[in-house]
Amino acid sequence: MTDRRTGAASVRADSGRGPRRWSAARLPRGLHPGAWWWWALGLATAASHTTNPLLLALLVAVTALVVVRRRGDAPWALAFRMYLVLGAVIIAMRVVFRIIFGGGQGEHLLVSLPEIPLPAWAAGIRLFGPVAVEQVLGGFYDGLRLATMLVCLGAANALANPKRLLKAVPGALYAVGTAVVVALSVAPQLVESVLRVRRARRLRGATGRGMRALRGIALPVLADALDRSLALAAAMDSRGYGRTAAVPAGQRAATGALVLGGLVGVCAGTYGLLDSTGSGYLGLPMLLAGLAVAVTGMLLAGRRVRRSRYRPDRWQPAELLVAGCGLAAAALTLFAGSVAPELVYPPVSPLTWPEVTPLMLLAVAVAAGPAWLAPPPGLPSTRPPTVAVPVSDAMASTRASDPVTPLPGGRA
Repeated sequence: MTDRRTGAASVRADSGRGPRRWSAARLPRGLHPGAWWWWALGLATAASHTTNPLLLALLVAVTALVVVRRRGDAPWALAFRMYLVLGAVIIAMRVVFRIIFGGGQGEHLLVSLPEIPLPAWAAGIRLFGPVAVEQVLGGFYDGLRLATMLVCLGAANALANPKRLLKAVPGALYAVGTAVVVALSVAPQLVESVLRVRRARRLRGATGRGMRALRGIALPVLADALDRSLALAAAMDSRGYGRTAAVPAGQRAATGALVLGGLVGVCAGTYGLLDSTGSGYLGLPMLLAGLAVAVTGMLLAGRRVRRSRYRPDRWQPAELLVAGCGLAAAALTLFAGSVAPELVYPPVSPLTWPEVTPLMLLAVAVAAGPAWLAPPPGLPSTRPPTVAVPVSDAMASTRASDPVTPLPGGRA
């Protein structure tokens, strides 16, 4: 098959079934970053409401599955391994702290360490001493819960495009959103720089390890970070970052007062909802009023920021499904906690083996939905192969089929 407009020729192998067509729902594209963050926040909420190690381990496995199947080749997609390592460090630190600052409250003694005496003003604090299995296990449960929440947020950082996330931030929060997006991009870019420097060292035959290798990696990574900072500053300056509209001082003061007052109302309303002994007007009415005032102030403040939008990101059914999976997983975990709280929060004294309920398994299965519901980030591997014809043959066929345009002077 020859394309006369470009002179390219190709032959597609269709195995006798004709060319395949990909449905619009499965076309490779980047998912809206807000959908990934809603999904990750839902999983983090589910993890924060349980200390069951089996459920937490399943949530970590589901998160890793979704990241492996739906992450791209961008720099921020390479940082998920770092979050796994950081989660393991958190678990180890919580267990070590339980051992150092007294872990002997329990019936099953694990080991007896020499206790360090402390002065009278440090009463209630103990260093080392007997270590019980119950206290170490409690530290492991708490550390695993915190590590799972961190891994969930790391998955959102690895899947969501921070530049597209900045486009979705409201105009009133554009400056704050820029700072947050830059902060979220630091860790992925740092991981990318370290990998690139290590690859370059291996190509040059550098085999040093330890502090010697650290010095050879740290300086190039620092230089690369400075280069990225200068490039970012130049890009922001060339795009007119910080340009605002002319707004009177009185309107700016009123806008700030509305936003600040609305946030205070939200805090008071949230406290009223959490405090069962408080007044009724400090609960839901104050929360709704604070939200209304804060949104009004943000809409007025957004008029100061003038920015153009090129191809704005829209929420499609895939985005709604991914975000709904995270929210549904959180709701199912909360419901499971109300039905069987002793299984969602397994006790450490007396020692019991943790169990999972059908509701917990359903929450995990729903959380794994984006691994198949989200569109693939890259080109599909089952795309029909293209066999290219040599350039000389394509040019010859183009010359034979296209008319020859004479040049001035009668030359062809």
